[in-house]
Amino acid sequence: MLVENQPAYVLHARPWRETSRIVEVLTRDHGRVALVARGLTGPRRHTLRAALQPLQSVRLDYLPRGELARLVQAEALDAAPVLAGEALLAAFYVNELLLRLCPRQEPQPRVHALYGPLRAALAHAPSLAWTLRRFERDLLDALGVGLPWDHAGDGSPIDPAAAYRIDPEHGAVLDPRAGRDSVAGEALLALANDVQPAPAALASLRPALRAVLAAQLGPTGLKSWGLIGDLARVRAHDD
Repeated sequence: MLVENQPAYVLHARPWRETSRIVEVLTRDHGRVALVARGLTGPRRHTLRAALQPLQSVRLDYLPRGELARLVQAEALDAAPVLAGEALLAAFYVNELLLRLCPRQEPQPRVHALYGPLRAALAHAPSLAWTLRRFERDLLDALGVGLPWDHAGDGSPIDPAAAYRIDPEHGAVLDPRAGRDSVAGEALLALANDVQPAPAALASLRPALRAVLAAQLGPTGLKSWGLIGDLARVRAHDD
């Protein structure tokens, strides 16, 4: 049955055969869908090619056919934000995360609702790190695997002056040694209350949330994590 007028965001597109692409989209009502877009060459198809670029908001008509649906029509709903540098890398990371964590053809309306504000925020966020940590928190909640960031795994309230490590299944656990990957209690409370913490506390949230995401991703991490690590090393060398 033809799916018509379906709002979606383009996550990824790759060439397929000589004139076509396989396009991964996050739809409002049907979750992640892989589409075959045929016959994209030639000047008359420029508008369609532009509509199928990552980050683009689109309205789709398509025919579901197993794992690969057939695109019938796509219309861009706006102009996707023009990103560069760290913001572009952040967008690549978010899209890769959704491709890995959202199964195909499983409705994820809450995830779809998160993507639009995140896409806009990447273009002008005063803090990309805080924007990403909030999205990771909300994505985990939307997928049903979020944690109670204001309470430890044993149910006790988070102590803002203490250090914790994150158990992906049970939540925060006191870390008396305050190891390299520990997270500040004040950072966990800030995340729970949606208040941006101080820079040092904010930095400690990154490995904490990554531990939870890695547990969902399984043994294979994200390519974007490697790129982000490479960028950090280059910056450290330049400094």
